[in-house]
Amino acid sequence: MALPPDTNDTFLREVDENLRRDRARDFAKQYGSWLIGALVLFLLASGGYIYWKHRQQLDAERRVEQLASVYRNIGTGKMAGAPQKLNQLAEDGGPALRASALITLAAIALEQNDVKAATARFREIATDEDLPKPYRDIALIRQTALEFDSLKPGEVIARLDPLAKPGSPWFGSAGDMTAAALFKQGKKAEAGRLYGAIAKDRTVPDSIRARSVQIASSLGVDASSALPGLAQ
Repeated sequence: MALPPDTNDTFLREVDENLRRDRARDFAKQYGSWLIGALVLFLLASGGYIYWKHRQQLDAERRVEQLASVYRNIGTGKMAGAPQKLNQLAEDGGPALRASALITLAAIALEQNDVKAATARFREIATDEDLPKPYRDIALIRQTALEFDSLKPGEVIARLDPLAKPGSPWFGSAGDMTAAALFKQGKKAEAGRLYGAIAKDRTVPDSIRARSVQIASSLGVDASSALPGLAQ
């Protein structure tokens, strides 16, 4: 006698479930140890990465505090050991910390009237592509300011061209030197227009704007409209 349809379906489902259980048991026997090992390795790797990131953060915080300590010492006139500590931070720290340490070393060199060493430091920062761009830009401006008298006007203009444009955060300083270089080339009209643009740019420091108003006026460019916006 044939089984009723519902009994047959129940029997087939039971067989199917038994087969799945057997396959799962066989798979666990064959690959279970590998899966457990992979899971353990994953957990160890995750834990190791988290620990490594934590140590990195602690190291970074420690180095920043060391730099702050150097700044405090310099501010109180305690210069002993500062260059050595800054050199160590420049070697061990990340890009921003390295740049800060190198700029401070350049400032110390200037304080000691060692223009050659300061210029070399600024050049090192300006040409290091691994350092953040704002540090490289300010270093390039300081390097150019120190080398200005020994450079040809065309070199100054070409070097500062990306920074001597309205909208650049360095427009005041870079534009000022570029305008002076244009003047040295005999391009007084161009220099006057650039000084006028600097004078009218409210993002430029007032000291540079005030000087630019005077120079622009002497070159025949009326920048007096910038005067009301200058701090008195």
